[in-house]
Amino acid sequence: MPRPNAFLEHDRGWADPAPRVTPVRVVAIPAGHPYVATVTASPDVTLLPDPAHPGAPAGQWWPPVALDPSWIREHSGDADLLHIHFGTESFSRDHLVESLSAAHEAGWPVVFTVHDIEHPQLSDQADYRAQLDVLIPGADALVTLTPGAAAAIRERWGREAVVSPHPALFPTDAKYPRGLASSEILVGMHLKDLRSNVDGVGMVRALGAALDLLAAAGTRAHGEVRMHHHVRDTAARDTIREIVRRSDRMVLIEHDRLDDVELWNSLARLDACVLPYNHGTHSGWLELCWDLAVPVAVPAVGFYGDQHTDDTVAAFTATPDGDALATALTAVLGSPAATRAGSPEREGEFTRRRSARLAQATTTAALHASLYQRLRDEAQS
Repeated sequence: MPRPNAFLEHDRGWADPAPRVTPVRVVAIPAGHPYVATVTASPDVTLLPDPAHPGAPAGQWWPPVALDPSWIREHSGDADLLHIHFGTESFSRDHLVESLSAAHEAGWPVVFTVHDIEHPQLSDQADYRAQLDVLIPGADALVTLTPGAAAAIRERWGREAVVSPHPALFPTDAKYPRGLASSEILVGMHLKDLRSNVDGVGMVRALGAALDLLAAAGTRAHGEVRMHHHVRDTAARDTIREIVRRSDRMVLIEHDRLDDVELWNSLARLDACVLPYNHGTHSGWLELCWDLAVPVAVPAVGFYGDQHTDDTVAAFTATPDGDALATALTAVLGSPAATRAGSPEREGEFTRRRSARLAQATTTAALHASLYQRLRDEAQS
């Protein structure tokens, strides 16, 4: 129905349109990260770009220049709110205390997304835990990715966190990476550079034993273990090589770091993926596998098992006998929603999940925008 002449609206009972909300100007630590871009993709949010880091290549956001009390004071009029995601491990506890104080002095509410309660890049968690003891009590609002993490935050710090699930990692405009169909099930494990939370030796040993158990039960499957040429633990690398060499059901592929397309293609050819972590909280790798409709066996640590509750994700405890991993692989491979690499069913599940992710992205961005607006309004009242 067309609107009547504006001069007659008052007499005819038409309400004035609601005023447009001024976008909230957000300094995100960092801005240049796919996760941050997704959760701030609302027209009611203006995301400020990462300040250039002197001497760093273009696009490098670490260590974050904006998470600094002097920078915040200098730019206090340029933004409304500070949202911290990643990169705090670059700083001392005292630096974070001063940065939060500077933000509050500038009138900026502070949001902290608790991606990690245990940091995946660190073996010794003491300094990071001290940082959490600053950031979680000191933030004006908290966000986390799973109900389990929210419960842990409530129990340890007495704070409530908004639960906002991890958005898609596979780009919405990227072409579906069709894997090759195979008569034998392929189970993959990516060890990358053997960072601190990767139990390469224990997980590869468990995978080999699990594949033997699957074979004994009548399921033909083999394993593909991938590892970078340059690793952080050469002794572990040598042991992994020997474990795989002795197995009739696994192959080891050593390579340089994969680019995005190579990574997508390597995952798309799998019938299941095993995450090799011994600590951590949430996993972007799991999200990418879910986007690509690859079933995943996740370690029963942190809150990996909370990220997706459908039965194509199953948790296990790594043991040398491989029993728990074999059980998890049997569960995800036998799920009604499980699909084989290269099949029409896999592509159909990928399409369904992409649609769900697009709807989720809109909801997630709106949730963050609403949170930012509330905090800004409270700070300005």
